[in-house]
Amino acid sequence: MFKILKVSSIDHINMSVKNLAQSVEFYKNLFGFEIKKEQPEEKSKIIGNDNVKLCLYEDSEMKPEGAIAHFGFHVENFDEIMKICTSLGVKIYYDGPVQFEKSRSIYISDPNGYDIELSEVFGGGL
Repeated sequence: MFKILKVSSIDHINMSVKNLAQSVEFYKNLFGFEIKKEQPEEKSKIIGNDNVKLCLYEDSEMKPEGAIAHFGFHVENFDEIMKICTSLGVKIYYDGPVQFEKSRSIYISDPNGYDIELSEVFGGGL
């Protein structure tokens, strides 16, 4: 019998972005992500917090269509999402929360066109 790798969470997401500075600002303002590592020789920064890391690589010609359907973040202050997104001018899709299993989710996009799911209950409670 084969052993399996026991995954406990996503370690990081590596993404191409159209504009590195604009992307860093978006994730900083909405999620409070900090710059964890500067990689100027690669036009790259690693940003995030203690639980989430995004590796952003600037590519002004990038096209996210079809690359990733969306990625999701569990949000502890879910009831504040609509207010915070509205105050930052972040468009909310589907007119607000969408029910999935034991959780609600709100969908937004970052400046590069990546769709992001913001969920109330980790993994939909599955």
